[in-house]
Amino acid sequence: MAGRATKPFLMRASPGVMAAVERLAAAELRSVNAQLEVLVREALARRGVAIGGKDDDHDTA
Repeated sequence: MAGRATKPFLMRASPGVMAAVERLAAAELRSVNAQLEVLVREALARRGVAIGGKDDDHDTA
């Protein structure tokens, strides 16, 4: 993942949602940021939404 361009953004989430993401990230040995990206990618895939860009064709697991 090093050297990959990323776009920073702010996000608001309820304390319960953040706690659940933090637990999941810890269980999967990821940072909260990486876990959120995995969750968003999975949600996009379930909805059939393609992710554009040559740097986005990697596995984040």
